[in-house]
Amino acid sequence: MVPSESTKPRQNWVSTANPCHQCRPLGAMVAFQGIEGCVPFLHGSQGCATYMRRYLISHFREPVDIASSSVSEKEAVWGGGPALRTGLRNVSEKYGATLVGVATTCLTETTGEDLGMLLHEWRKEIAENPLTVREPKIVTTPCPSYDGTHMDGFHAAVRSLTEQCAQTTAPHGKVAVFPGFVSPADLRHLREIFAAFELNPTLVPDYADRLDGPALAEAGSITEGGTTAEELASLPGSTAAIQMGKTLTDSLSGAAYLESQWQVPRRILGLPIGLRETDALFALLEELSGRETPRAWQAERGRLIDGFVDAHKYLSGRTAVVFGDEDLAIGLVAFLTEIGLKTTLVVSGGKSGKLAQGVERVTQSFLENPPRILSDADFRDMEDCLESQTADLFIGHSKGYKLTRRRDVPLVRVGFPLHDRFGGQRILHLGWRGALSLLDTIVNAVLEKRQDDSPVGYSYL
Repeated sequence: MVPSESTKPRQNWVSTANPCHQCRPLGAMVAFQGIEGCVPFLHGSQGCATYMRRYLISHFREPVDIASSSVSEKEAVWGGGPALRTGLRNVSEKYGATLVGVATTCLTETTGEDLGMLLHEWRKEIAENPLTVREPKIVTTPCPSYDGTHMDGFHAAVRSLTEQCAQTTAPHGKVAVFPGFVSPADLRHLREIFAAFELNPTLVPDYADRLDGPALAEAGSITEGGTTAEELASLPGSTAAIQMGKTLTDSLSGAAYLESQWQVPRRILGLPIGLRETDALFALLEELSGRETPRAWQAERGRLIDGFVDAHKYLSGRTAVVFGDEDLAIGLVAFLTEIGLKTTLVVSGGKSGKLAQGVERVTQSFLENPPRILSDADFRDMEDCLESQTADLFIGHSKGYKLTRRRDVPLVRVGFPLHDRFGGQRILHLGWRGALSLLDTIVNAVLEKRQDDSPVGYSYL
């Protein structure tokens, strides 16, 4: 049975109360952080950049620079071209940026700013008044935050980077990998997995070092790390383009662009969370490399299965509610189904229309009654639906904390954003190793709840 997908359950409610997503430009800023020498740049008000810097710093615990054209009332009326040109000159000369990722915001989208025309004026200006440094590459992406979520902004920026940087390149044997909005720990783990098959991946983007780097005695104006401009330019020479996530539309997919414009074979996987989805990734890597999965990794898979057996008595028959980004939610539901937890409700702020299909794919023949699906939803919608649903556990990001506290149900924090816990950037979700870590966290949350509710307070469970 395919789960039914619905949106807001209240027909006369048109507002949003505590959304289950963030704004579109914020996602674009994260994607641009994954490019070496790149300064993310918002063409809009100063408040947008300040908010997003603070929001990202709270999750990643790293310095996050976001430049801004600082459009005010004057520019909103007369046009933001001069402010944009001034901002680009400052970023180029004071930061030494080799690439500037420019995203629009609500304000500049509403006033109808034409980035193409504004960049044409910028190039005319620097032709007459040259920069004191080498001119950076400018990559633009439209990001009205009233249309879509942070995931749409993230993928739109990745698509723009792919389209605007790719060049004719001879085949070079590398694999283009589009992992989506995952944690820095996930990106590092993916590098490790590909290296085990002696495959050389180009992660687009790769913000692992920029958003989770080591302590430095002296910091440069731009944090080191990220996918290089040369790697972006050479994407058309890749042997394959791996897209992780099945809810992504082709118009926002960098892998789809490489396939349609450069004939790079695209391979689409679900986000590799849990046993089956990770098995699919390793099977693909065996195919691409011609190598068998190394014994050390087979042992890692075996430890995960052993963990499933050990955890069964604690999790069997329990129920869970999952919320967050669509592909992450689908991967989590797949994993929960494998460990014996029944998902009763799946909630996402995304609206691809593919969430129910994705949940059905990973639960068919495993759950007699499919979970209810809420798309384009906020936490008020979620709480209304919970009146008829049961849950022993909630799994999602920090924005759901107040709801779970009111219901006195444990919250296992995953994904983005995590503002009320430490180490969100180091949570491993992907691969057999990530699944085992999530399993430990979930079982311990169940045990802690049993202990706290017990009048005896058992010390042995």
